[in-house]
Amino acid sequence: MSATGLLLAGSALAAEATAVPATDTSQGTATAMAFRAALDVSRAGSAGTTPLRATLDEVQAPASAEKKTLDVTVDRVNRGRPVRLLHADAVTAKADVADGRAEGTSRLVRARVHVPGLPALSLLEVEQVTATATCAAGRKPAAESQVLGPVTALGKRVSLAAGGTATVEAPGVGTVRLSLSQRETTSDTAAATALRLHVSVDPLRLGVEKVDGTVTLAQATCRSPQPASESPAPSATPSGTPSVTPATSGRSAPLAPSAAPSQETGLAETGGSPMTPYLLAGGAVLVAGGGAVTVLVGRRSRRNT
Repeated sequence: MSATGLLLAGSALAAEATAVPATDTSQGTATAMAFRAALDVSRAGSAGTTPLRATLDEVQAPASAEKKTLDVTVDRVNRGRPVRLLHADAVTAKADVADGRAEGTSRLVRARVHVPGLPALSLLEVEQVTATATCAAGRKPAAESQVLGPVTALGKRVSLAAGGTATVEAPGVGTVRLSLSQRETTSDTAAATALRLHVSVDPLRLGVEKVDGTVTLAQATCRSPQPASESPAPSATPSGTPSVTPATSGRSAPLAPSAAPSQETGLAETGGSPMTPYLLAGGAVLVAGGGAVTVLVGRRSRRNT
């Protein structure tokens, strides 16, 4: 390992399943992270700094994921001795995307944070911190973060209001600036952070271990799923009645039979029509008239002779 290399110790970290970053964001995304340190460490007599980057229980979804590792330890930043950056009694980071909803949740219980150069004094101690970001299709995203119980930084009790900041100074040790319960939402995203610390530590100003950077506890984000496409408008045809499709073959569609039965069923069956009786009667009259004319003409002929 190089001089700037870091080793995350503990079998729990080695055994964690890695969540695969999502490539399709149409169903929404969610992330959760319990702890992140982005610090630069410098030592007396050495040129430059050693970057210290560590993350505990970071998950991403869609593929639902959850982690519960309790601590993170780094090597080769404290004269070759390991440094436990974080230990907590309970840690949970969970990201889930399902059924039109994306949610990230992170929680730490009784967490203690240390940095190189301060082996006996905790940088931070908290009773419980949580962060939740929820994004549901068609709804406004929501972000919530809480810091429950006392907060101690560099051995001093800190009183913070939600969304506020506080600065703690310890003579001969350093300064910590805390930001509490940060929340942010847009039309389709949400983000929540329970605690963020800006750290500047130089014990006794001797340059034994100088540490500068940020530490974040309990963070969650989400992005809303895309709304489902609108369903097509329902047909005007009443339910249960088949719709009529225009013929496309060029032929005329057959006429629908009349609802009432024909009173001339017999005639219809033999090829006749309702006018047949009237036609027969008219023909009989004509035949009779023609016979009468023939008789009269015959009489006149006999008289003339």
